[in-house]
Amino acid sequence: MSPRSAALLAGARTLAAAEPLLAAVAVVALIWAVLVLTLVVAGRGSAARELSTFIPNMAALFVGLGRDERVPRRAKVALIAGGLYLAMPIDLVPDFIPIAGQADDAIVAAAVLRFVLASTERSVLYEHWRGDPRTLDRVLAIARA
Repeated sequence: MSPRSAALLAGARTLAAAEPLLAAVAVVALIWAVLVLTLVVAGRGSAARELSTFIPNMAALFVGLGRDERVPRRAKVALIAGGLYLAMPIDLVPDFIPIAGQADDAIVAAAVLRFVLASTERSVLYEHWRGDPRTLDRVLAIARA
């Protein structure tokens, strides 16, 4: 087998291995879009906006806190671990299960933020939060922080 053929075969195997992951991401994105659209149709536009921007806002918060010098190293390690969990397509409760699939992500995010708040001022979190402050208030209430 020529090196070119071997490389093509390896690429095909990699693509075949990634197909289930890509399918899972597509299903999660579709469910997310349906939930947002359902909220819009039900006249709950602000809730739809909050839901549609939660994950990007949480990612921006984690990145911002990770770069902030006021956040201690142990809290940054928790942010990295929590961020990796949130980025994984395989969770304790799969994301394709409506409501419950996102609830475990919110609980993990809340637990990480609670840990961060044990050594960081609350105002630092709000400085890095890009969304509605009431949304962050809700997440912190879940964390009892």
